[in-house]
Amino acid sequence: MTHLKLTLAYDGAAFVGWQRQSEGESIQQLLEDALARLDKQPVTVHGAGRTDAGVHALAQVASVTLARDIDPDTVRRALNAHLPPAVRVRTVEVVEARFHARFSTTSKRYRYRIWNSEVLDPFERGRCWHVPAPHLDIDAMQAAAGALVGTHDFSSFQGAGATTVTAVRTVFESRVTRAWPDGRVTADAPLVTYEVRGTGFLRHMVRSIAGTLVDVGRRRWPPAHIADILAAQSRPAAGETAPAAGLFLVSVSYDGGDL
Repeated sequence: MTHLKLTLAYDGAAFVGWQRQSEGESIQQLLEDALARLDKQPVTVHGAGRTDAGVHALAQVASVTLARDIDPDTVRRALNAHLPPAVRVRTVEVVEARFHARFSTTSKRYRYRIWNSEVLDPFERGRCWHVPAPHLDIDAMQAAAGALVGTHDFSSFQGAGATTVTAVRTVFESRVTRAWPDGRVTADAPLVTYEVRGTGFLRHMVRSIAGTLVDVGRRRWPPAHIADILAAQSRPAAGETAPAAGLFLVSVSYDGGDL
């Protein structure tokens, strides 16, 4: 028996999300089917984050237990041979039996990308939310983003259909920057990035925050209005849910190594 931790990246555009669905192709389904062929029996894969349809990942983490003892590098090469090009397994590591990709996490980091210029770079299509105008007020957006740091009830940013017991989450970092894709920082740079790290995230939470921050950047609301939105604990109090294409799961952290 082998307990494994998989780190993978994927372009989520063509998939119904991480979680297996009755219709459409999911990342979990692809992994489980490929691993079942390798292990010669059905397997269950657990993901650190249940990314929605169209959401991307730079370093999603998954855990799985195989009945056979198979070398991790053999698993990685076999998976990449069977998975579509839009899904790549970066690393496979042996871990202790108690490691769980979802329940062992201490924090996750997400990034939301906004292209704030009249002309969308064709190479950014499907990788960002195109907001052509107005020129977003980054200082106001950053002030609003900073107000989200701490432990709060994020009900106002939770999507419909959520089944979580509590909407209380802790955000460690929340910041907005403007730069060119190559990292150069200028006042007229088109790429606005929202990056957030926290203990966990509700359904559509990051996308709802991104939509709200764009409203602040458009000067629809002042940064201080974030406190009112949090206090309302009602989804209609916040801004729109930003499109899935701009969202990336960047990394997942675990205390004590990989257990």
